[in-house]
Amino acid sequence: MNNSQNASYQAGQAKGQAQEKASGMMEKASNVAQSTKESLQETGGQMQAKAQGAAEATKDALGMKK
Repeated sequence: MNNSQNASYQAGQAKGQAQEKASGMMEKASNVAQSTKESLQETGGQMQAKAQGAAEATKDALGMKK
């Protein structure tokens, strides 16, 4: 293998490694985004349940339940 072929081979290797690393980083970012979305949905559900409970307690206290 001459110097030009070796340099080309090395460049191809570096490009492949960079692409693989970028792919891995994108997958991690996607996983973080999905986890964050799920966490926010859970938190939103908990907040909604607490607000509903507070509204029911207020209705009870004011005698507004039917």
